Amino acid sequence: MDIIHLLPDSVANQIAAGEVIQRPSSVIKELLENAVDAGAERIDVVVVDAGRTTIQVIDDGKGMSETDARLAFERHATSKIQQASDLFRLSTMGFRGEALPSIAAVAQVTLRTHTLDSELGTCLTIEGGRVTSQEVDNCPIGSNFLVQNLFFNVPARRKFLKSNQTELSNIIQEFERVALVNPAIRFTLTHDEHLLSTLSPESPKQRIATLFGKKLGEQLLTVEVETTLCKIAGFVGKPESARKKGARQFFFINGRYMRHPYFHRAVQEAFAELISPTEQVPYFLYLEVDPSTIDVNIHPTKTEIKFENEVAIWQIIQAAVKEALGRFNAVPTIDFDVEGRPSDMPVYNDAVERPAPMHAPRPVVNPEYNPFKATPPHRAEIPAGWEALYDGVESDSQPLAPAVDTPALQFEEQLGMSDIERSVQHYQYRGQYIVTEVRSGLMLIDQHRAHTRILYNRYRDYLDGQPSISQGLLFPEVLQLPLSDVPLFEAVQNGLKALGFEISSLGGGSYSIQGMPAGFEGADPQKLLGEMLEALKVKGQGMEAELYHRMALTLARNAAIPGGQVLSQQEMESLVDHLFQLPEPNYTPDGKVIVVIYPHENLEKLFK
Repeated sequence: MDIIHLLPDSVANQIAAGEVIQRPSSVIKELLENAVDAGAERIDVVVVDAGRTTIQVIDDGKGMSETDARLAFERHATSKIQQASDLFRLSTMGFRGEALPSIAAVAQVTLRTHTLDSELGTCLTIEGGRVTSQEVDNCPIGSNFLVQNLFFNVPARRKFLKSNQTELSNIIQEFERVALVNPAIRFTLTHDEHLLSTLSPESPKQRIATLFGKKLGEQLLTVEVETTLCKIAGFVGKPESARKKGARQFFFINGRYMRHPYFHRAVQEAFAELISPTEQVPYFLYLEVDPSTIDVNIHPTKTEIKFENEVAIWQIIQAAVKEALGRFNAVPTIDFDVEGRPSDMPVYNDAVERPAPMHAPRPVVNPEYNPFKATPPHRAEIPAGWEALYDGVESDSQPLAPAVDTPALQFEEQLGMSDIERSVQHYQYRGQYIVTEVRSGLMLIDQHRAHTRILYNRYRDYLDGQPSISQGLLFPEVLQLPLSDVPLFEAVQNGLKALGFEISSLGGGSYSIQGMPAGFEGADPQKLLGEMLEALKVKGQGMEAELYHRMALTLARNAAIPGGQVLSQQEMESLVDHLFQLPEPNYTPDGKVIVVIYPHENLEKLFK
């Protein structure tokens, strides 16, 4: 009995669509790339319910004829290539002929399109991969794709979509990638009838500043190099723009966004001596190579690309970034250019007037000065009857004994060292560590982390126990957020208001900060909110608790004793006492070690 059979076209299309269309942002990516290939000068993107309900992409490109509009939704039907050899000289974003059939297989699609050489356009309606109607339509020149009810016939896929905030962030990410590499095109993005972004035709650097803020635009260095293998242009951040996470990093190859960890390492190694290995710098690098030397046809998403001359291009990228750093004096350079400079030092002769001779300075001494005749320093006289000030004070009084059950002793017992007596004398090592003697050895305390832990607990007690009162700012500050951070920021607006922030939207990712929580007026609101957002991107849940934690931690770090500050014995003793009065003195709020005990046995081994 035969058991192998052909799947129906509808099932086969849904299976194939699973590789190309994974979420609403995949639809945005494919439709935007088609609009760019169509020569559009303006592209409008409209999204409803983070793409679950509606995705609409409107362009003013060349449009499609009645026949082309119907064929465009057939699998592997494309105008980009005609034969296999065309895969190695691609000049368009799309070429596989899978995007539109995949979208139509899992959604309800309406296409209105009109070409310049025809009087009327075409309106085509497809549902679940089947054409339901096609008729003449009086629409503008270009194409208007309306995608509704994505995954309506694949409920399992629709169920696994993330929250609207997450899906909208992914849509914005795809929107940014296409907008960055096409700065000459006008873009708009609207979500739930709110205009999120309007991008006018501009230079590449202006497009970066528009999307990610003027501050980032001011921190970019120009990268430009051209060789026989490739041409590299773009921008890389200055060392001071490095961040531990959240850095904007983009590679583009022949106008197409790509992921390439190997090339990413080339940029990082160019900054090896300038930034910490845990930090990353932003970069926007546009590569142009011969299409025949790369392979784009690896995955339907076309973000993984193989290079024929990968090692050589890696070296060129690293050299180009280093050259940009050297050109802008970010790295000390040695200048061997002596062209046009005098070959020898000038020599004076009788025919040339010599400069005036230089004489050594002569000290001036007062022969009448006698240090033994100087006026003696004034000493305060001891008042009569000073003995009465000490009446009632016993000469043999003893100091108070320390409490037996203190948090410090509890902490030491947790470390397995009960009955430890801590020395009252402390030593500060390199202005960063406090060293004190305990019975089991030496205890080292990081002074900055210890003070951070103390201040953090104070701030948390304040936030948890005090009502949320807002203190108005004398001069409101403007917070400019990248477009990709707007959905998350909107989601935590209620939590920020509960904390005491007064924030109003100015549109386009700009917000006016008019008030701060009372008691925290000295903090930088822009830095504080920026760190909160970065932490929330990682957490994604428990936002209210995370806001409190991030606020207290940021304020504590900013106010804590910096490394290198010299402390007196009294200051060190006070810091140590306050630390061991806390329930968790051994770790900072973000899990870093504060206290280390070096056992006495290990010290003895060093001298054997």
